[in-house]
Order: sequence, then C-alpha cells, then structure tokens
Amino acid sequence: MTIAPAPAGPPGSRLDARGASRLFSTFRNGAAPGELAEYRRHHPRPTPAVAGRPDARIAAVAEAAGLRGRGGAGFPTARKLQTVGASKAVPIVVVNATEGEPTSHKDHLLALRAPHLLLDGAARAAAAVGAERIIVCIDRTDRAAIRAVREAVAERDAQEPGGTPVEVVGPPPRYVAGEETALVHWLNGGDAKPTMTPPRPFEKGVDGRPTLINNAETLCHLALIVEAGPSWFREQGTADEPGTALISITGGVHRPGVIEVGIGAPLHDVVRAAGGLVDGFAGAVVGGYFGAWIPPSAFESVELSNAGLKPYGAALGCGAVFVLPESGCGVLESARVLDWFAYESAGQCGPCVHGLAALANGMFDLARPGPSRPGPLERWAGDIERRGACALPDGAARFLRSTLAVFGTHLEEHRLGVPCPAAQRPGLLPIPAREGAPTWR
Repeated sequence: MTIAPAPAGPPGSRLDARGASRLFSTFRNGAAPGELAEYRRHHPRPTPAVAGRPDARIAAVAEAAGLRGRGGAGFPTARKLQTVGASKAVPIVVVNATEGEPTSHKDHLLALRAPHLLLDGAARAAAAVGAERIIVCIDRTDRAAIRAVREAVAERDAQEPGGTPVEVVGPPPRYVAGEETALVHWLNGGDAKPTMTPPRPFEKGVDGRPTLINNAETLCHLALIVEAGPSWFREQGTADEPGTALISITGGVHRPGVIEVGIGAPLHDVVRAAGGLVDGFAGAVVGGYFGAWIPPSAFESVELSNAGLKPYGAALGCGAVFVLPESGCGVLESARVLDWFAYESAGQCGPCVHGLAALANGMFDLARPGPSRPGPLERWAGDIERRGACALPDGAARFLRSTLAVFGTHLEEHRLGVPCPAAQRPGLLPIPAREGAPTWR
C-alpha cells in the first residue's frame, strides 16, 4: 500500500486543491537531510523558547484559529497551552507520533517527510509554554521515521544553534502505549501503561514537571497557524471545526493513502479522491479501532467532522477511515479487532483482563452459524464501561455496539446458518502480528 498524497478531488467537490495542500506543501522542502535551508526559504525559524517564560501570543493565535487536537480526543489546543503555560515549574513538551492505531498512517508520514515542519510545531509549543526540553516519541519499530527526525534535529543543531533541546525516543509498539499517561510513565522509567489516576501530565508529568503532550499533526498545524494566521486556517473546514485534517483511507478503495481535506468533507468525496470503491460499500470504520462503524446508508450523506459523525456514535478521532467492501463480513472483522484489544490490554483491571476477552469470544460466537444472540454482549459492554484503569474498555464497548447496530443483516444471516464466504478468507482489517508477550518498556 502506498501512503502518499492523493489527488485533491473531483471538480465541484469540497476537496479543492487549496484545502488539500497545506501540510503536504511542506514535503518537497523538508523530506530529507540537507534541505533545512530550502525549507527555511518558505518557513521562518521559530523564536527559541525561554525556559519559564511562556509566550501567551501563541496560545491566543491557536484559540482564535479554533485548533483542536488531531490525535483522537479533539481537545482545544489553546486550552492545553494556556494550562501548561500557567504552571509555576518549567514545563516539558512531548510530541506524540507513536501512532499505535493500525489504520492510521498520517503521523508516520509527517515524521518521515515533513520533519522540519513537525519540529517547528514543537518549537512553537515550547515557546508557548516556556518549556526547556522537547521529546519526540515515535514507535520504535518505525525506524525510518525515527532516523528522519533525528537527522533533521542534527541539521538544525548545526545550522540553527540555541534552540530548545530535542530528544527523539522510541516507546514500545503497544496500542495503549501512546496514551499520554502511558508515555509519561515510560519516559519516567516505568511501563508504558495508561491510568486515569491523577495527577494528569499537565500537572505532574515527565520528571515531575508539567508536561504538554500533543499529537504530531496538531503541532504541524500550529506551526502553520503562527505563520499564516487564524483567518487563513479558518478558510477550510467548518465554522465549529475549522482547518484541514489528514485522513488515512485504506481498505476497499483503489488508491489507499493519506489525503488532506477540509474538515466536513463528505465521505463519498474522500473515497472518490482515493480512486473510488473496489467492491461496493458494506460500511466503514471511522476514527480507527477506537472509533465506530458507519453504515452503508450513510455513504452518500455523512461528512467527516465530529458533528457529522456524532449521529452514528463516531468521531473523527485520528482521521483513519477503513472501507469494508461488500465481500467482507463486519461481524468477523469486529471479532478480530476485539480479540486484538484483549491481547493489547495492559492487564491492570478486571474489565480489560476478563471483559475484553469475553466480548471477543462472544462476537466470534455470533460469527458462527447458529442461534447465538447478541443480548449478553450488550450487557457485558455496559458492565465494563467506565470501570477500567484506562479508556480501552470504553473504546471496545463503543466499537462492539456500532457493530451490532450496523451489521444486523450479517448477524441474521449467521443466525440462520447462511454460509459466510468471508470466513474462508484472510481478514481485511489490519491486525498487527503478535510476537510473544507484550513489551511495555
């Protein structure tokens, strides 16, 4: 699969060239070592951070732009900057480019092909909160991206001395290791396991310091907003959800890849920009495995925004879209995802250790011919929600409920014993290989 910029979109669609070229426009100037000088022809060097002296103007610009996080939760970026900047201790900035979501590829692409834009965004964030250190976290198995960012750091150190020190590190390749508390635990020498227990990272994070943690794409947007201004940023997207977003579109499309669109772009236009459907549309997972399924009836109408996805229990999240072709089976695919969730559990609480395995086994039962009923699964999903040591059980429950809501026809066919051709073929949704016991350090 090629992960690269896709065409802007068909004439008359909302995927116009301007909206599709903001982040991608930097790739030609920051994709390889030795290109910092060329990159600087288009993007001025950020003013180095002064430890303990936050630059409130950057948070104000982010607030005026309406920038929200592009990593999952969509938290207002300005609020994070303001909160950490108001701390009495000198903060630390952590760039989260771990991207443990199997259907997402955008942060890998940014780190690999736009490392200087990413580092400029981190530098802007450091100046906004008065940080003394920047730590870039990239999944340790993504060696190419780690190498690209480290080479970019070395180039900047040689040509632009005096900037905020940057360290590039590789956390373990676990799904929940990219959650912000898990990153803090790992950076402090512990296991990369998340918790919901206070204090939160913005209060006491790496080395006990207030810590700002932002997704890689979020910081790339921040860098461009400071350069071009809030009004420019709001030219794309919607009034309530301004700007562009990187969409990783994979599955049953002819040209899978990463496409930049204005938030609110129709799903069917994004699919057309990715070459169109290969074999019909049985549904789509939007927002990654922590998201939800979108039904076939929504294909022509749903827009890729939090407001547009809310009626389906979904959110834009990390911007991942996986299209399930009509030859696929949503029940089997969901069972595989839930089984992987159980494997990826940090094992810190009963809802994960016992609940996730029960949900996976129950979904596999529904995928077999016979009179199984989904009733117990719905009850079990309610039993594990809001009871976990982290949010993984909540995500699993949401994913399960969307499966039951979208694939009623598939469930009925399995109940009646109708043969399922998909059961004889490999799964379609990407599930990472399991290589022994999970590594947390």
